[in-house]
Amino acid sequence: MERISHLLTVVQRSLFPALREEVGDLSCKDQQFVRALEVLGVERHIPRRGWLGRRPEDRKALARAFVAKAFYNIATTGALLERLRVDKVVRRICGWERKNQVPSESTFSRAFEEFARSGLADRVHEWCVKEYVGDDVVWHVSRDSTAIEARERPVAKRSKAAVAKPKRKRGRPRKGEVRPAPEKSRLEKQRDWSLAECLADLPRACDIGTKRNSKGHTVSWVGFKFHVDVSDGGIPLSGITTSASVHDSQVAIPLMKMTSDRVESFYDLMDPAYDAELVRRSSIDMDHVPIIEANRRRGEKAEMEPDRARRYKNRTAVERFNSELKDNHGGTTVRVRGHNKVHAHLMFGLLVIFAEDVIGLVT
Repeated sequence: MERISHLLTVVQRSLFPALREEVGDLSCKDQQFVRALEVLGVERHIPRRGWLGRRPEDRKALARAFVAKAFYNIATTGALLERLRVDKVVRRICGWERKNQVPSESTFSRAFEEFARSGLADRVHEWCVKEYVGDDVVWHVSRDSTAIEARERPVAKRSKAAVAKPKRKRGRPRKGEVRPAPEKSRLEKQRDWSLAECLADLPRACDIGTKRNSKGHTVSWVGFKFHVDVSDGGIPLSGITTSASVHDSQVAIPLMKMTSDRVESFYDLMDPAYDAELVRRSSIDMDHVPIIEANRRRGEKAEMEPDRARRYKNRTAVERFNSELKDNHGGTTVRVRGHNKVHAHLMFGLLVIFAEDVIGLVT
């Protein structure tokens, strides 16, 4: 956090006076945007490359513009372009001096596709977590997912006949008969796989998800799920986007592996959707203490021990993150299609929340 404090001091003493000379007074919101950009440093993660033919628009300015879209909760790329053309301050902060320098909407779309395909937001987030949080110990990691509605058709599910397994005879095998071993479940495979293998195996296509909301009603949506790990202070540590139909427990182990590679933590806080023995054992294998609310499968629901129940209250941090993402940073305004673009859109919102929370810890 000392690095953040020093960085904000430099911004306050050097960058703000220079910006005021160029564009005039900065509003409180614009100052927060400048601080967020300085913390994230998205331009540092855009690779230098040679281009043949016509020179492409400056990707660094475009990347800052997409951070602005998430920061100011601008719903569409067209609205973002309009804001850049009329708002001199935001346009200058992003890197364009005149409004006729702002690229066309098609250029923005191509740049966003490039950022989504290359995983720019993921690289920025991983660097930020290791740089600003990696040296600290995180006591509680809260894990949860949230529904993301998308404007695209769900993929058609394969019929049961197409996925039916060959039947085998009932009863004991005959003498000398060798039967194949039962296929491992996804959770069993994830315990042995690397993080990259776990992520590659998760379904990513747009489909239909169903869950029971906080009021006990069953709701359905078309789109995706965004799974996150959040620290005590609400700082997002990891983010994964899957199909809407993927059960939360299927993403617990990949999230554990991703977060453990970035920070050191002690407790894993999870709701009843993660109540699986393999999830619990994976957490213990990573030297964590799993605190999982019991799932009422049969009979009475097992109650938590008092000390664990007190720690479990810290899980509200991830619920606040989900609300912040949806209410203020683009979680409900997904206008792009395809897993890569949807994930990139959500990750830009996650980056803004990360910057705001980290800055809030030192101001």
